[in-house]
Amino acid sequence: MTSLAAEYDPYILALPGPDSPVVLSQWISSGNTHYNARYWESVWPLAPIIDNPSTSLHKIFWRKCPASLLGEVKLVTWTMLNGRLRPTYLKDRGVQARGRTSASDMRDTCNEWMRLARWLHERRFTSLSDCTEEVWRAYLSERWKDGVSRDYAEKICIALSDLWAFDQLSARPANVTRPPWEVEGIDDILPPADGSASGENSREPLDPQTLGPLLIWAIRFVDDFADDILAAWAERRRLVAVAAANKGVPESLAALADHLLPLIEAGEALPAIRMHGKMSLARTYVSALTGASLSQVGHFSERHRLSDLANERPGPCPLQVPVTGRIDGKPWRTHMDFDEAPELMRHLGTAAIIICLYLTGMRPQEVQGLRSGCCPEPEPDADGTRGRHLIRSRHYKNVTDADGNLISAGEEREVPWVAISPVVHSIRVLERMVPPGELLLSAAHHDFMQQRGHHGALKHQGLNTRVEDFASWANREAKAQGLPDQIIPADPHGAIGLARFRRTLAWHIARRPGGLVALAIQYGHMRTVLDARTASGYGSRSRGGIHSVLDVETALAAADTAAHLRDRMAAGEKISGPAARRAVTAAATTPRFEGRIVPATFAKKAAKFLARDGIVLYDNPDAFLICAFKHDNALCEPEPGATAPRQYACQQGCGNTVRTDTHARQMREKADEIDLKATVVPEKLAKRMRRSAEKLRKAANAHDATAQSAEALT
Repeated sequence: MTSLAAEYDPYILALPGPDSPVVLSQWISSGNTHYNARYWESVWPLAPIIDNPSTSLHKIFWRKCPASLLGEVKLVTWTMLNGRLRPTYLKDRGVQARGRTSASDMRDTCNEWMRLARWLHERRFTSLSDCTEEVWRAYLSERWKDGVSRDYAEKICIALSDLWAFDQLSARPANVTRPPWEVEGIDDILPPADGSASGENSREPLDPQTLGPLLIWAIRFVDDFADDILAAWAERRRLVAVAAANKGVPESLAALADHLLPLIEAGEALPAIRMHGKMSLARTYVSALTGASLSQVGHFSERHRLSDLANERPGPCPLQVPVTGRIDGKPWRTHMDFDEAPELMRHLGTAAIIICLYLTGMRPQEVQGLRSGCCPEPEPDADGTRGRHLIRSRHYKNVTDADGNLISAGEEREVPWVAISPVVHSIRVLERMVPPGELLLSAAHHDFMQQRGHHGALKHQGLNTRVEDFASWANREAKAQGLPDQIIPADPHGAIGLARFRRTLAWHIARRPGGLVALAIQYGHMRTVLDARTASGYGSRSRGGIHSVLDVETALAAADTAAHLRDRMAAGEKISGPAARRAVTAAATTPRFEGRIVPATFAKKAAKFLARDGIVLYDNPDAFLICAFKHDNALCEPEPGATAPRQYACQQGCGNTVRTDTHARQMREKADEIDLKATVVPEKLAKRMRRSAEKLRKAANAHDATAQSAEALT
């Protein structure tokens, strides 16, 4: 009967034998070479179904399961690893329900099943079929008493329902009974929700007073310190290789004594590194400097108690590399140090990660999946100008195959990320830290001390720790450099965390006096990626989603644009363009943003404000104009229903264009700047540049010829 059922029902799997593979071949990608265990083994690695570099290589340990229930739990787990839930089972379970889930979800589900098995064993039950309705209710009540949240209790119910569902797909089912919440509903089983449960991405944005100095230090590391740190790391590695190759000969021992004995006798500091919480003689450094072998340095150190002396009077280990980085015009280090180089490399990678996370809006696992070469230099256009840098990357969330099964390896995003300059610089630094084609956050190549060769990319928890360590280092450095205003204060909502960068958008810092990152940089990038709203749930949050935050940021920027236009007209400036009359109306009717705290209720008002088609003003400094955005007039091809222009695709002749005297002046200044640059480039390119300058002057002249005062337009 089992064979017939398995043959005629594709969802029922044939019974495995002791030597059957834990993961069947159809679920293993061609490039996955991880060890695939056998059914009889006590540890089941899930690595064969893990292709996401940001995911840890999970395992299932069967020692946690009582022997009386081991056979049944093992079989249903094997069925979960290799089977698929029926579409009829998934139909009414929401869009997030999957026939096959991720390896981490499978591991967590199996662990819940084993927890149930231990609970049953303690009560002398010997089979999963003993889970009657009363037993299900008793177990769930026990789990609720453990203090789990309402959200987590719902996940427990889903895992236990999957036990029932996958048991039905087994060639030898244990006859698990249907849990009562499958009939009554979870809300009738669990205590009522108190409204405190948080939805996806309900985490708080980073406080601007924390983010500001954090970003300052991250950009400083990438732009100012990177060359020094990378040179120091290369020199350290060279010295380590030299020390390892040194041979112990009498001449090298004499050189060692000549180098260290005068320091010992004079009571001077010894070259030291920190080991196990205290300072110790820098043996490798000394070996490389003197030519002595490592064993000679070790014996010499023991004979003269140099480790104790180094701990009492530790000295530097200067590297022969230049220091080019500056803080407030002064060198940030007197020398690069052998002992500090690994720590600085770790912080350099963290700084680049912070910039990539915050200034792209990527999810953490999308940054973890970036590879060297993901952001090539753009090809020049016909006029010699270069386009924007684009990041080709993979995304992983909700990536499924044709049958709705989760694809661990993800897939390349159809729309590449647009990279602004700080992000490009960060990627270039990361590319110098790993081999070509390697993951930019390769765990093996970012392990600067122990070189343990870990799998894939640096993992989420480790990166969280690195960000906190980076902030601590920056605070110590700020105090040492006399920069109290650049200390990173603790965030009032807790640890910084990788995922909070994505939640923290430009409006957090754009409204601060002397804001650290111009709104134009973040606004242009985020709107480029998100304005099309290719999915209404992209980055959604229970309090309205990421789009509501973008609407707030956009509305505030538009209010500023209207206020600035109103001020210019009051100062006597004239305006021109086909949308000039609409712009005057918008400037007169738009309230001024006075810098107050933006309440959560403002999101709905912002969306309503932006929906006023034709009288919302968007500043476009790159095109030297204001866009009085009216959807039907726009030549930038906005998406249906869009309430903002594609500012990066602004077209000449658009009916939404507005210019002021200030724009005309800026265009002439830009033309003069282009002409000046044209004097130092090849003639062919110079001609194209001069043509561009002439176009700017013609547009400025057209403004002068047609501009009118606000009074004349009303």
